[in-house]
Amino acid sequence: MGWKKWAGVLFAIVVVVSAYRLAQIGSQLMLPQSEEDIAEVNAAAEAQNEEAFYRPERKPAIIQKANPLNNVFFGDLHIHTNASVDAYLFGNRFDMDTAYQVAKGRSVVLRSGERAELTRPLDFAALTDHAEGFGLRLACLETEKSEEAQEVCNKFDRASLSIFLELRNRGPRRDLTVFNNDSAIEREYSASTWQLVQASAERNYEPGKFTTFAGYEYSPVLPDRGKHHRNIIFRSLDTPKYAISSFDAASEIDLWKELEATCTNECEFLTIPHNLNKTWGLAFSGKTIDGAAYTEDDWKLRERSEPLVEMFQIKGNSECSVAFGAGDEECGYEQFFPECEEEGQTSCIYPTSMMRDGLQIGLALEDQIGINPLKVGLIGSTDTHNSNPGDTEEWDYRGATTFASSPAKRRYESTRLVGTQYNNPGGLAAIWAPENTREALFDAMKRKEVYATSGTRIKLRSFGGFNLPEDIAVTADIAAAYTHGVPMGGSLVAGEGNSLSLFIWAVKDPDNAPLAKIQVIKGWIEDGQRQEVVYDVACGGSGLDAVTGKCKANGATVNMTDCRWDNSVGASELMTLWTDPDFSADEDAFYYVRAIQNPTCRWSTYDSLRLDKPPRDDAPLISSEMAWGSPIWVNAQ
Repeated sequence: MGWKKWAGVLFAIVVVVSAYRLAQIGSQLMLPQSEEDIAEVNAAAEAQNEEAFYRPERKPAIIQKANPLNNVFFGDLHIHTNASVDAYLFGNRFDMDTAYQVAKGRSVVLRSGERAELTRPLDFAALTDHAEGFGLRLACLETEKSEEAQEVCNKFDRASLSIFLELRNRGPRRDLTVFNNDSAIEREYSASTWQLVQASAERNYEPGKFTTFAGYEYSPVLPDRGKHHRNIIFRSLDTPKYAISSFDAASEIDLWKELEATCTNECEFLTIPHNLNKTWGLAFSGKTIDGAAYTEDDWKLRERSEPLVEMFQIKGNSECSVAFGAGDEECGYEQFFPECEEEGQTSCIYPTSMMRDGLQIGLALEDQIGINPLKVGLIGSTDTHNSNPGDTEEWDYRGATTFASSPAKRRYESTRLVGTQYNNPGGLAAIWAPENTREALFDAMKRKEVYATSGTRIKLRSFGGFNLPEDIAVTADIAAAYTHGVPMGGSLVAGEGNSLSLFIWAVKDPDNAPLAKIQVIKGWIEDGQRQEVVYDVACGGSGLDAVTGKCKANGATVNMTDCRWDNSVGASELMTLWTDPDFSADEDAFYYVRAIQNPTCRWSTYDSLRLDKPPRDDAPLISSEMAWGSPIWVNAQ
């Protein structure tokens, strides 16, 4: 065959493949519009076999009495309702009050036909709808609008990914059409939505039982669906009149300055960045979203404003990357981006992208400017756009965007365009506080006595000190731990001749698999180079390998026919006093703890059972859920 004929064949193949790809993309962008379309989607959800696998029984909330030595409370600080334009376009019609009711234990049926329900209610929640869309839906409810405004509003009544992408691609520009092109009117509508957020938080607040926070999300646009967003959480309902959006503040520096200027009197706030893995290196680069280098004052402003990072959520794990550092295998957990090969790339990981990178950069900054502005605590949350806070269990994952990722048939057939297979149910924020109130929980977040989970409810505590009682792992004396050390999120100054010890205590999620092991991750700077090491310090159902120093595999299995996990091996509780064998009082360092469960089925495997189809070959079959404690920092003497 001559080259022209080969070229013709190749062209024909390209056309066919391209047509197929375009058809796939088109099907992913097509969301149900008519009642008939919705009925067809609902029928697909009804056909799913929700009895094809094991799941624990639902349980009521547990109300904990006040405890001066602190209780752990589980919640979600990243939730979207129908007040977020993107969530509304994806098909979510559940309002703020409904979201809080779901957090308290109510089950709901999504417009896609799938039922979402928590096994156990949450202890706290914050609704963080996008501030950039505040006011839009309120204005569209008005009866008197121009024809142009009505045309725009009509678009929002239809579930549509294409309209969402159209809006997103506009970048940092207000669309004032709906507000008769009057920015002052838009401003008042926006303030009205912010008032509704606070009113719903107040209606659903039950001190001692369930805590709500006033909050919102600041959402500037990055290329290729990148995220450099932040959730803003307030201590009380004493807040600024307006929610500051990316239309008002071009960069995070501007956001913090505006918050400090407007959050006055009894007002207190904190900001929480999320999706560090999708910031395309901006997370800890020392540059703003508009490319300006941080000044020393900017770093100090960040230190005052941002005590936490959201390390785990539906769009992946932002702990570390296998591309950098020690490359421990756990860094690959729910992380799908490759290493960036050159400056300016997107959809990849830079050495300034991930949480562990940020902790090490913070140590270097302390040498340069005298403070460490990146002493950050760790939390997880969901970023659900379905008004179902804390719905993080693998067996109940319904996607995060109503029609765009539900029901199971749509998730199973998804392409990389939507990326559903590379998402996960999200994580939880765990807070150690004396009682379940706004004040107590917020203060604990400020002091960073918090930790992140991948959605499981592992109880995790860690304390660091130079004189912790030798028998503390036997007595479990928490009062002594506070007396002789600092909890996660705390700082120490190295003592001459003493070595650092960590008291670590982990208890399994009562509705999930046993614990496999506990690890300590240490990071420091040596000769100007970032260093890290991972220690296995407690093993569930196995011992340490004398050669590798790692926990031996405990042999835990998963029954892939019904997703029952193995309860015969592993630990219900792990407790240890670990002493750093390589401690140096002459170097700054951080230590954080990672607790890892035995494997269980990943959500994508549950979906395959629902549909009676083989699991997809591009998604993991199992998941080893984790919890990550906030670091403890040790400063050189």
